[in-house]
Parts: sequence; C-alpha cells; structure tokens
Amino acid sequence: MADILVVEDEQLIARLLKEMLQTEGYNVVTVLNGEDAVQFALCETPHLIILDLMLPGIDGYEVVRRLHTYPKTIHIPIVVLSSLGEPKDKVNAFETGVDDYITKPFHTDELLARVRAQIRRVQQNFLSPLIGLPGGFQVELAIKYKLNSMEPWSLLYLDLDNFKAFNDVYGFLTGNDMIRMVGRICQRVVRRYGNSDDFVGHVGGDDFVVITTPDRAYTLCSSICEHYKEESTDLYRAEDLRRESISGVDRKGRSYQFPLVSLSIGVVNNQIWQPHSIEEVSYLAAEAKNYAKQSADNVYHMPPRHVFAGHDAHSYASSCYVASSPLPPTLAQITQGHAHRYSPFDIVEENILEEYEQKV
Repeated sequence: MADILVVEDEQLIARLLKEMLQTEGYNVVTVLNGEDAVQFALCETPHLIILDLMLPGIDGYEVVRRLHTYPKTIHIPIVVLSSLGEPKDKVNAFETGVDDYITKPFHTDELLARVRAQIRRVQQNFLSPLIGLPGGFQVELAIKYKLNSMEPWSLLYLDLDNFKAFNDVYGFLTGNDMIRMVGRICQRVVRRYGNSDDFVGHVGGDDFVVITTPDRAYTLCSSICEHYKEESTDLYRAEDLRRESISGVDRKGRSYQFPLVSLSIGVVNNQIWQPHSIEEVSYLAAEAKNYAKQSADNVYHMPPRHVFAGHDAHSYASSCYVASSPLPPTLAQITQGHAHRYSPFDIVEENILEEYEQKV
C-alpha cells in the first residue's frame, strides 16, 4: 500500500489523520514541522504528502518550493489541508505547486477520495508501473537538473546481463520479480549509503539509473552488486545454481547453456567528462555499461577524457560496436514512449545469444 507523509503541527489532527489513513491500509508517518517534512521526503520518498500551510519554522509554501527543487521529490503529489479558506490562499498554494487543496474542517470521505485520485494520477503518469520508481520522464528531468548544476555528480547506469535468456527460460513473471528486486536493492542501498537527495530511477526494461555524488559512487556500486549476488540466487532452480548456468532450448529446438544473470554498472562522472547534454550523458553511460559487461567485477568507471584523446562523445560511444551495429539509443529516446519495451543493449544480448546458438 502507499506511504503517506502527514505534516501537521496540531497533534490531535495529526493523530486523527494517521488513524483514518491507516484504517484504509496506508502506511502513515506524521511530522510536526516543515524542516522535518523536507528531510523525510528526501530520504523516504512517500507516495503522497498531506500538508498544513501554517507550520512552525518554514511554512507549507516553503516546503513545497524546496521539494520541487529536487528531481527525487518533484513528482510527489501534495494535498494541502488548511484552515485558510480564502480564494487568495488557494490561488497562492496552487501557484506554488500543490496538487489539491482541502479546507478544515474536512469531510473524511472527500479527503480519502482526493488522496486516492492523486496517488492514482502520479502512478499512471510519473512512476514505472512495474516497480513504482520514477520513470523515463523523471529520469530525464533528473539528468537535466544535474547538467544545469555546478555540483559534482556521478551517474550509475545499471543493466542485467543475459536477462533475455533468463526471461525465456523462467518466464516473464519471474523476470519481473528480478527487475523489482534490483529496484528494491538500489533503493535500500542508496537510503543507507547515499545522500539524502540521491536519485533512483527505472529507465525501462532491466535498466536503472542512480544519480549520486562521486564520493559515494564506489560504495553504492559495490554494495548494490554484493546484495544482487546474494539475493538473486532465490530466483533460480537448484540445478541451475549448481551448474552456474541456465539450461534452455533455442528457437530451433536445440538445447543450450547460458550464464546466470549478472548485474553490470557503468559510471559517468561529470568532473572527469563534463558532458553538456543529456545525449552526451546517455552515450557515455551506455559505453561505460558496455565496458562493465566485460570487466571482472561488472563495474566500469569512465576514465579521464585524455585516455580517449581525439574522440568526441558520439564517436567514442560507437567505438565498441561493429560497423553494421546501430548506436544505442539515448536516454531521451528510450524514455519517449518506449521505456518498457527496449533498452540499449537488447540488440547486443540478442546477438550474443545468436552467436552462442550457432556454436552449439
């Protein structure tokens, strides 16, 4: 069920709201001031916020402004619940960026209906339907936000290797379970070792993005990979784990063995490469991820630019593909209507599988 943050300094009202929402099956946390609300939202990313405007410290308007400065929280619907009922108060709130406005005293059924409507709206328009993480459009916004910032950042681009073979053998439901597992691991690890405003997004298919700071990138990569290796074993049959390979039948009826699914992470650091567009970030991330697939630990950090002197981002990104292979699509292209059907390395994995089948 959805997680809801209630920001209300009147403890009686806060308790009533919590009990009412919990009765409907929601997970509810209450805070009494705006500063705590911002910090909690950044750390836990609730599905919805119910917000009073008159709070100690920063008021509700400032809470909205701050949350809307972070890609991680900009999509969270905010429902104002306030005793301020004048039209000018409502106009100010909507112009600040709130999604709905209810005046006190409120009617329980109406409030619950509005909560359900807002959660439904954000799930349908902004979140990945498979796992509930920010989807393609939000990923794009997060990258553009970092490109416009002078602060150092690192982008981790995660992809499952040999996932197509796993999906063919175990079925799409188990494949979905693996994708959900990777998303949950990323969220847990970032919550524990990352910064409060680090971003986790689902590009689509088996591709994920984590945006953090360079000082946290190594720790996040190693921890995500470690947890993946431990938890992914639950999704395999015992005989496949013992053999350390997947046994299946190709489209021509021939049996084959394929490696277990591994997780690769390519890392791009803006202090090293200084990309200027989302397309450049996308190509660099795709290239780093391709090298990660070939590395011993499945993690690859893009080296300084001088290592690839004479190559711009576009020619560099295509260097590891044969001449007849298409360039991987940019993140922008992936996120425009095709996020759940295509990922940059589907073609690569299909070619590998076909080459393997020809050798069997």
